[in-house]
This record gives sequence, structure tokens and C-alpha cells, in this order.
Amino acid sequence: MSSAPPCPPELADVAIVGAGAAGLMAGIWAGRGSAGRRIVLLDGARRPGAKILVSGGGRCNVTHDQVDASAYAGSSPHAIGKVLRRFDACRTAAFFSEIGVPLVREEETGKLFPASGRARSVLEALLKAAKEAGAELFPPCRVESVTRTAEGFVLAGQFGLLRARRVVLATGGKSLPETGSDGHGFAIARSLGLALTERVFPALVPLTLPPGHFLRALTGVSAPALLELWSGAGKRLAAASGAVLCAHFGLSGPAVLDISRHVNEARHRDAKATLTANWLPGTPPAELDRALRPLGAERPLAFLRGRLPERLARALCEHAGVHVAAPGSQLTRAARAALVRAVTRLPLPISGDRGFRYAEVTAGGVPLSEIRLQTMEARACPGLHLCGEICDVDGKIGGYNFQWAWASGYTAGVSLSH
Repeated sequence: MSSAPPCPPELADVAIVGAGAAGLMAGIWAGRGSAGRRIVLLDGARRPGAKILVSGGGRCNVTHDQVDASAYAGSSPHAIGKVLRRFDACRTAAFFSEIGVPLVREEETGKLFPASGRARSVLEALLKAAKEAGAELFPPCRVESVTRTAEGFVLAGQFGLLRARRVVLATGGKSLPETGSDGHGFAIARSLGLALTERVFPALVPLTLPPGHFLRALTGVSAPALLELWSGAGKRLAAASGAVLCAHFGLSGPAVLDISRHVNEARHRDAKATLTANWLPGTPPAELDRALRPLGAERPLAFLRGRLPERLARALCEHAGVHVAAPGSQLTRAARAALVRAVTRLPLPISGDRGFRYAEVTAGGVPLSEIRLQTMEARACPGLHLCGEICDVDGKIGGYNFQWAWASGYTAGVSLSH
């Protein structure tokens, strides 16, 4: 017969709501500098850290070897950079090595993974470091509300009431809700007087195409591409390069995930915004046009098949109205122009995204303008600190969102030790 989980104490110096990457980091650094103070970590999941375990295909992409504010969106680059510099990628690598998880660099991408190749080693090391620092973990203890009092805060949930002098909100956003990040932290922040961005929406999320779009029939086909997002007025708003994966619902893959938050934002603000794909990245339309002209007896399909997956090459020819068996000499100027457009600037009529259930991160949240960046303390609510995905900061694929968690969690944690 299993015993009931331990209940948190009725009184604590610091209560950290959420024991994911940012919350554990805050707990570690608050504990290391706060001997004798009681620090508790409350998490609604029976086994905290689920996002760490599922990240990077179970390997956990801890960070990237080159991190700066240009890899992020949301709040201002200046504000994001100020926090990132407090605990950069070099310090992150040193910290993880110190707690027994040396990192190795993936040469092709610059991503840093644990040498063990196991995300679980990252989580176990963080949990151990938090315990050694004196932070006490109490799962499952979902915090339903946080109320400001003259002495500090009262946290309430099925576990009862907990009074704390200071509180850290590290609840995450709304992405991957089955891991416990269901957006409730935003409601708590709002109840304590903090503003949120106008919208909170999925980022690093697969995008959908309308039923019947020809790319949806190419499930499993992957190819490098340059994706470009254009405003209705023709201004390039964003771009992303990398693999694009065709799927039964539309598009996924690193390039799609990276540009997805910009697509979602543009579709909200500009009904005429469009996304295009160049399936020969690095090849401008004029260059492809010149290459197609002297084909002679060679078929355009054969030409493209040497550069693209067979199924994609065939589908692009058919989409452009080019007969796959016809030799290049039979290409009319109009047909050649249509094929060039299909290959180098194919319009992708995005109909939506797969939602928070499939999103790796949340765009939007508490703007950094609401927070004192030296301490991650809320300007409107002294004693309340925020870190991680609850903030209006979202990064590209490649360990950038974890780096934000480590940096913001460290900044909050160190400030709590004073």
C-alpha cells in the first residue's frame, strides 16, 4: 500500500510554484545562498520535469554553443539579452558539468546535449542539486491561487494553505499541457496585478495546410528549404532555413517550427501575409530559370530529381502544370516560369497550427517590462518573482528556450538568497 505524498509546511521563506527547468534552477540557486531559510518547490505533477524528459527526442538539448537575444522573440532584445548575460551558455555548461552532467556539442548544429545522451540524467541531476541546496520538493501539490498579504503571500490548493515571504512563479506557459503547463500560471500572475500580452499563442508548432493541398499527400517527405514570411505589402517579415517535413496535416520540421510563431503573429495582424518555400535554398529564381533553359532532351523532372526527393520533385512539376515525361525543350516560357515559382517561391496557404498540445513553447505571457531584470521581481508586486516560459520570451529550436529557463531561473534564485 503506497503512502500519501508528504504535505508542504504551513510556512516557508520562499515558495517556488513549478518544478520544471526554471523552477528547479531558481530553487538550486536560492538554496545555495540561503542557509537556514526554508525553500519549497510545489508542482502539480506527480513526477515533475516531464518537459525535460521529452525534449530533444529524449536527449534534452540543454543549450546552444552560441546564444544571444537574436534567437528570441517576444519582449525586447535588450531586455532578453540583459537576463541571458547573467548566466550565459558557458556558465550553463560549467554548471551542468559541476552537477555531474557534462555536455557535448553536436558539430553540425552547435546544440549541446548531455554526454549520457539521456534527458533523465539532466532531470535527476537538477533534482539532486536542488535537494543538496536545501530546497524541498513537494509533488503533486497544485497551487490554485496566490494571495498577497501584509506579511507576504498565501498559496492555496488541495494541500491546504502555505504562507511564504516570497514567491516564484515558474509555472511554464500553455505548451504540452499534458506535462502540467496548462496556463494557470497566467491567471495567478494576473490576479496579483501583472499585465499579460494581448495574445498568448503556440510557438515552435507544426503548421496546417487546407484539406486537399498537394503537400499533404507527401507524408514523410523531408527536404531542406528556405521559408520566408511576407507581409501583404510585400515586406519580408521573417525567414527560417532547415528541414521541412510534409505531413498528413500540413508541415513540420525545424524550419517550420522556427517560423511558426512569426506566421501565427502575422496571420493575426495581416490577413494578406503569406509564407513561401524555396525548395532549393541558396538558388534564386533567376538562377533556376537559367538552369532550366538549356535542358534539351533532359526532362525537368530528372533535373529536379537530382536535387530534391523524387516525390517532391514530381509533385512540384505537377503543381506547376509541367508534364513529368516532357523534355526540357518542350517547356514554354510560361511553364518554365510556373515551375520556377513552384520550386523557389511556392506559396504555402497556412490555415492554422496544431495547437498547444503539439507546441514546444508558448509565445506571449508576462512582458519583461513588468519585471525588474536584475532580480526577475514583479514591479507591481514586490516579493513575487517570475522565470521561464511564463515570461514573454520564446526562442528558436536548438536549446534556446532551456537557456532562457536556466538564465531567468538563476537570476530569480540568486536574488532570493539576499
